[in-house]
Amino acid sequence: MTAAAAEKIPPAMPSFLDGLRPEALGAPESGIVEVMNYGRTREGMIPLWAGEGDVPTPAFITEAATRSLAAGETFYTWQRGIPDLREALARYHTNLFGKPFEPGRFFVTQSGMHALQTCVRMVAGKGDEVIVPSPVWPNFPAAIGVAGATPVMVPQIYTDAGWQLDRQRIADAVTPRTRGIFINSPSNPTGWVATPDDLAFVLDLARRHGLWIFADEIYTRFHYAGGRAPSFRDIRTPEDRIFFTDTFSKNWSMTGWRMGWIEAPPELGQTIENLVQYSTSGVAAFMQRAGIAALDRGESFVQHQIARARQGRDIVVDGLGATGKVRFAPVNGAFYLFFTVEGRPDVRRLGLEIVDDANVGLAPGTAFGPGGEGFMRLCFLRSPEQLQVATQRLVDWLGRI
Repeated sequence: MTAAAAEKIPPAMPSFLDGLRPEALGAPESGIVEVMNYGRTREGMIPLWAGEGDVPTPAFITEAATRSLAAGETFYTWQRGIPDLREALARYHTNLFGKPFEPGRFFVTQSGMHALQTCVRMVAGKGDEVIVPSPVWPNFPAAIGVAGATPVMVPQIYTDAGWQLDRQRIADAVTPRTRGIFINSPSNPTGWVATPDDLAFVLDLARRHGLWIFADEIYTRFHYAGGRAPSFRDIRTPEDRIFFTDTFSKNWSMTGWRMGWIEAPPELGQTIENLVQYSTSGVAAFMQRAGIAALDRGESFVQHQIARARQGRDIVVDGLGATGKVRFAPVNGAFYLFFTVEGRPDVRRLGLEIVDDANVGLAPGTAFGPGGEGFMRLCFLRSPEQLQVATQRLVDWLGRI
C-alpha cells in the first residue's frame, strides 16, 4: 500500500469502553446466567439454578402493599425506612434472639444486595482488602471489587463430613490493608453453618485487628439442626464492629420485591441515610408496608418454607446419594445441595450438558469462587413433586454417563 493510500484509511473509532472506570470494567459476568440463558426457554425445564423457591409471595403480604397504594402512599418517604417498619424489624429480632433490639439499629434498603454494597462502601475502597471465605455467593466479592477494594478469597476446607472454616489461612490473610471479613452462615452455596467457636474466632480476630465483620445471616432460619443458626448476635458486645445484612427475599418468598435491611450501630445512621439518599433515595412506602405484614404476620409462612426446604433436601440427598456417582457434604443450612459428579470436573460444560440431557437447570460451582471447582449447586426450595421429577431425571442421566 502506498503512503497516499494509507492516508485515506479513516482512523479506527475509539471504543466506548476506553473511558470506563476499571472497577466497572472488572465487574465479573455471572457464571450462573450462562446456564440460565442456555436453558430457560426449554419446554419442561425444571430450573433449580437460582436461589429462590417456586411459591409466590403470600396474599397477606401483597394485600398490605395494595392497601398502601390505595391509600395514596406513593410519595418520597423516610430514607432510613418508615418508623413502623423499623419498629417491626426490632420486634422480629427481639422475638428471634430473645433479647431487646432498638428500632434505631435498623435501616431499610433496596434489596439485600443494596444492603451489602452500602456496608462495603462505608469501610472499603481503593487499596483496601476484605477477606472472603470461599465458595461464596459471587455478588459479595463482586461488590467489593466494584467499590474499588480487593476481595481476598480464602478457600474453605472440604471433607465428606462437612465444610470447615480454614481458621489459620484466614488469620494469615490479614494484612495492614485488611478492612473486614465477610461471613455468610448458613452458606450459599455449601450449606455450611458456622459453629459458635467459628464465630468466636472471627470476632476475636476482628477485635485484635480493628476489622469490620460483614455478617450475612440471610439463611439463619434455614437451619436443619433445629431453631435458628448460631449468630454473631449471640456473642457480640456494643463495641464490636459488625454489619448485619438481611433480606425479605428468602423467608417470605419476596425475591422480586428487592427489599432488605442493615442492622448496624445507630451512630452510623446519618452515614447510612446519606448513602441511601444518593443511591436509591429510599424504598417505596407500599413495599415497606408489605414488609411489616411479613414480619408481624408471617411466622407460620416462614415455618412452612423451612419444612418445605427440609423435605426438598431429603428428596435430593437421598435420591442422588443412592447413585454412588456424586459426592457432597451434609447440608446443615440454607437450601442448596453443592455436589460433585464423579469424573466430570468441567462444571461449565457439565451444566450445559445437564440442560440438554436431563432438562434440569443447575448452577456451576466455578461461579462461587475458589473451592467451587468441580461442584454443581442445586436449589431445593421447590415443591416435592417437582423435586422428585428433577431428581429422577438426574439419577437417570447419571446412570447413562
